[in-house]
Amino acid sequence: MSMDGKPRRRIRAFSSFLLFLLFVQEAQPTSFTFSNNCNYTVWAGTLSGATSQSLSETGFKLTPAFSTTLSAPPGWSGRFWGRTLCSTDSTGKFSCTTADCATGTIPCNGAGSVPPATLAEITLSNNGGQDFYDISLVDGFNLPMSLSPVGGRGDCEPASCAWDVNTVCPSEMQVTSKSSGAVIACRSACNAFGDAKYCCTGAYASPSSCKPTNYSKLFKDVCPDAYSFAFDDPSSTFTCIGATTYLVTFCP
Repeated sequence: MSMDGKPRRRIRAFSSFLLFLLFVQEAQPTSFTFSNNCNYTVWAGTLSGATSQSLSETGFKLTPAFSTTLSAPPGWSGRFWGRTLCSTDSTGKFSCTTADCATGTIPCNGAGSVPPATLAEITLSNNGGQDFYDISLVDGFNLPMSLSPVGGRGDCEPASCAWDVNTVCPSEMQVTSKSSGAVIACRSACNAFGDAKYCCTGAYASPSSCKPTNYSKLFKDVCPDAYSFAFDDPSSTFTCIGATTYLVTFCP
């Protein structure tokens, strides 16, 4: 080393430059590719978390076999869902029979889904750490759905509820079509009955007091990777590091 310490300063500067390049590489936007594998049209909805900016689209139409892609910045969090049996009335008001966001338009514009709705939820890392994601039936079920990372490091397993829960939905939780009588969605026990033991509220607002019920076990039996009630974390939260793309698939 020279007496003036220049080589050491150069090493430190080079190390800082490498860290900067690493940060730039890790802090890239993440793409979400939405695909409709159902044999019917789905209107996707997106909702950003309280501290995240809205995506470029908050609601859009996906005909069968159609796909589209949105991007999200590092650190983004939010949820996705699919609306079904949608139409526009004579006044121009848009609405959906299941998972409507009740804005009267195809974009949800910051509104969430009306239960019952299958949800895909994700929180992206800000600096190359773990992304956390899941499929949730806590607000009930309206259509099969999956959320799958592409690439990445770690477990990076797909979160999925590929089964049509409507086919096993108890009669007291069913949402049926007014025209055909067919089951088009399945309420959660919380939504159907409003009881604290199903909602994990009040005296049941902790993992030690809110346990699986016969209703949540029914969801878990057919969709073991999905959240079946509020504290179903151990078997339902998925992680991945460095995935640049996630596939959001309706009817996987």
